[in-house]
Amino acid sequence: MTEKLKSAYELAMERLKAKEGGASSSPELTDEQRERIAAIRREFKAKRDELEFLQKGAVEQALAGGKPEKVVELEEGHRRDRERLDREEDERIRRVRGD
Repeated sequence: MTEKLKSAYELAMERLKAKEGGASSSPELTDEQRERIAAIRREFKAKRDELEFLQKGAVEQALAGGKPEKVVELEEGHRRDRERLDREEDERIRRVRGD
């Protein structure tokens, strides 16, 4: 019983390493790959920001026009658009990584 007690963090890290087989699950990225991934993330953040801006205006317009049922339709379309952007971003990043 001379072993030092481990913190929850240390135990979690050991389990994670054991689960991964002690090796990193993805290869090291080159500087070029990191730059390309950062550019992709910036591009898609801008697209999501634009989408949010347009959505906000459309919702305000629907409410001002007395069409609250249109808001539900707009929200559903907005959710689908966000999911599509997320999928596209993930796919482009996977291609850069070579997955």
